[in-house]
Amino acid sequence: MRSANKSQRRRKRPLLFARCLYQKHHLLGPCRRFSGIIYRPAIMYRIFFVGLNWKMNGDKKSLGDLITTLNKANLHEETDVVCGVPAVYLDFVRSNLRARIGVAAQNCYKVAKGAFTGEISPAMIKDCDVEWVILGHSERRHVFGESDELIGQKVAHAQESDLGGIACIGEKLEEREAGTTEEVVYAQTQAIADNVKDWRNVVLAYEPVWAIGTGKTASPEQAQEMHEKLREWIRANVSEAVGDHIRIIYGGSVTGANCKELASEHDVDGFLVGGASLKPEFVDIINALV
Repeated sequence: MRSANKSQRRRKRPLLFARCLYQKHHLLGPCRRFSGIIYRPAIMYRIFFVGLNWKMNGDKKSLGDLITTLNKANLHEETDVVCGVPAVYLDFVRSNLRARIGVAAQNCYKVAKGAFTGEISPAMIKDCDVEWVILGHSERRHVFGESDELIGQKVAHAQESDLGGIACIGEKLEEREAGTTEEVVYAQTQAIADNVKDWRNVVLAYEPVWAIGTGKTASPEQAQEMHEKLREWIRANVSEAVGDHIRIIYGGSVTGANCKELASEHDVDGFLVGGASLKPEFVDIINALV
């Protein structure tokens, strides 16, 4: 249930967690971090996650400037940061970006190798020492026509290759106006869930298509409502444990001006940032919890 008083919410989203899970993973001592979660006695915290999706932008000079800013910036210690990089610059960015910040490819194919001109495989991504991949982004779905089935197959192969996946879902404006948001988003999530074996390597990104690159943003209340419904769907259709620990991040015209209010919502565990990731304000977005 949502709290009526936002000021009373903990910023790191504490959740009660079964004692048996501590024993299972041998989590000893006052605090342990495990796959995006901080565990303390009887409490679990979902670590805030910010993905910077540079899309098809930049060259070595401009990306070098972004790298310099990231390397020098004072970033919130308990926020995971991952940069989504054009494929040709994966090695360049990983070689120059400080290790504390992750790197993601923006796409991959569903098989390891073969006659698939223009595609890249998880094995190629890992060969660049890159540990994440963005899958199912709305531009892949609606510009390049990728189906739920294909995205699910990509998720499966990325999992087999031990790549972390930022799996994207979200409805178009006409679907929201027709009242089919939940039907669409749950179907997309089901196609992903059917292909996930290890949920510790998955971050779910809810990105309402009507709010991407349009300047329109879901209100904090709209974002929270959909994130809460997604978490309940996962609890019911995957498991309560996965529903509790999976990070559900928001993507859709996130800026330095609106990030703090969005981040205050209990079930918003971070952001997937597009246009603003190329501007100095991305540091404010990373530090939205400060």
